[in-house]
Amino acid sequence: MVRVGASLFQRGYVHSTAGNISVRLDEEQGGGFLITPTDACLGFLEPAQLAWIDAAGVQRSGTRASKTLELHRRIYGAAPGANCVLHTHATHLVALTLQGVWRSDDILPPITPYQVMKVGHVPLIAYRRPGDPEVADAVAAAIEAAQRPLRAVMIERLGPIVWHESPATAMALLEELEETARLWLLCARAPAPLGDAQIAELRTKFNAPW
Repeated sequence: MVRVGASLFQRGYVHSTAGNISVRLDEEQGGGFLITPTDACLGFLEPAQLAWIDAAGVQRSGTRASKTLELHRRIYGAAPGANCVLHTHATHLVALTLQGVWRSDDILPPITPYQVMKVGHVPLIAYRRPGDPEVADAVAAAIEAAQRPLRAVMIERLGPIVWHESPATAMALLEELEETARLWLLCARAPAPLGDAQIAELRTKFNAPW
């Protein structure tokens, strides 16, 4: 978590005290999950700062947990394959919501094969203040309503939330999503999406989540 946070900060995916990371722990590790502290800079984390939250949602050690604690808990409850949840205020993705996303159920059209293979559908979650518990409800509802497994959502004006099996894979997913938003904006939102046959081929060959 510390290495991923530093990498994201150094490359400009997070800034100041924006963003948070959590990792689910198995029973041998004590259960529950670790989450970054509230108002912490991800570029300068220390392992001892990480908050340990048990299965009941009670903090057992570390610095006071991020105000998005309940959001992380709900994602772990709704997405069994999620072992890492990562939230940033990635610049191009936030800019996309300010200019207007493609659709509310998919913020970006399928314009690159790796977006289809690695990211999949990303619904928009309407703006609410940071830490608002209604965000957790909305994200959990989006995961449960999805026809294919979700790996990310986008909170309007705030940034993406992604989840995957490890910090490394969650970070890679975030990078792909932010790069797709950057391409879409650079091309003045004009490229034609991949066709149905092309997407079907990616599903067959790579088990794409789209």
